[in-house]
Amino acid sequence: MKRHLLTTLLLATTLLIAPLHAQERQPIDIPLWVNGPAEKNNDTGKAYDENAHIYQPSIRVFLPDGKNTGRAIVMCPGGGYAMLAYGHEGYDFAPYFAQQGIALIVVKYRMPHGNHKVPLADLCEAMRVVKAHAREWNIDPDDIGVMGFSAGGHLASTLATHYPKELRPAFQILFYPVITMDEAITHPGSRKNLIGEKPEARLIDYYSNEQQVDAETPRAFIALSDDDDVVPVENSLRYYNALHRHHVPVSLHIYPTGGHGWGYNDSFLFKNAVLNELADWLRSF
Repeated sequence: MKRHLLTTLLLATTLLIAPLHAQERQPIDIPLWVNGPAEKNNDTGKAYDENAHIYQPSIRVFLPDGKNTGRAIVMCPGGGYAMLAYGHEGYDFAPYFAQQGIALIVVKYRMPHGNHKVPLADLCEAMRVVKAHAREWNIDPDDIGVMGFSAGGHLASTLATHYPKELRPAFQILFYPVITMDEAITHPGSRKNLIGEKPEARLIDYYSNEQQVDAETPRAFIALSDDDDVVPVENSLRYYNALHRHHVPVSLHIYPTGGHGWGYNDSFLFKNAVLNELADWLRSF
């Protein structure tokens, strides 16, 4: 009788665990620019060295097992255009999106290091690679969004406002993003690392993404903390107002505390709230 009871319990436990394992799948790592990058920076010719933040441009692809909506998100970790926080602002999100049947593609993009065009070039190439593999990966090529954190949010919103026609994201998700290069409210480190200490006015305007919004800009989800003392809240407010003014659907979520850089960290008091809000938003279209 005891043996029968133990067997029953083990079977029940297996059934409970199986769906969780069904969501797990080995990620795929793919280098970008197999024939050499279109844009070069001061690191060209140096060995890749993540300790020195000289990243090999690449993507890590997390495909859902079981439920698959055909939707995909190309994610840009933050780091002030100086480094990449690709753990809590990247890979850690894979199970969350897998549960929703959404593929996650995390981009290791190169730092500008003397060429402001490099990060966006890498992100565009990542989008091209995902679209080229869309059929193989069961992804709808017209339902690929972009997501970014902090400076990665600036990069994501740069794609969303400067995209080549064939690479237009279906939507954008921005967590505590840098948006503007306006010296009064930007993140100084991101601005300096991207466009230099004394940038030309044309570059300030070009990378002030609130100025680049139009009616064709993809719909947006924006989340941040009111007490963010790294990237001023005004970045998100300006972007929200620009999107709203052009009648682009936008959802803005400002949490009372949390500071900056929380990503997928459990220490963020409103982690469940923002993840639930984001899941609801993704189900809304």
